[in-house]
Amino acid sequence: MTFAITVDGRSVPVVPGQTIGAALHAAGIRSWRATRFGARPRGLFCGIGVCFDCLISVNGRAPERACLVEAAPGDEVTTS
Repeated sequence: MTFAITVDGRSVPVVPGQTIGAALHAAGIRSWRATRFGARPRGLFCGIGVCFDCLISVNGRAPERACLVEAAPGDEVTTS
């Protein structure tokens, strides 16, 4: 049974056990932030928590790596 999270006001479907990064990728969202210099798009890169390209904020918490955070029903995700 799937559920949804909200990402920047948009509903994104999630399969239980998926990370937020995996859910975004499955929904066709490949980048959700940009670099400070050059504004180059960033999203999942390594997918295993080594880099910091996939930073997001969940439910108002400090930025976390989307590839490491398991999605939960009702999560409110903001990107930069």
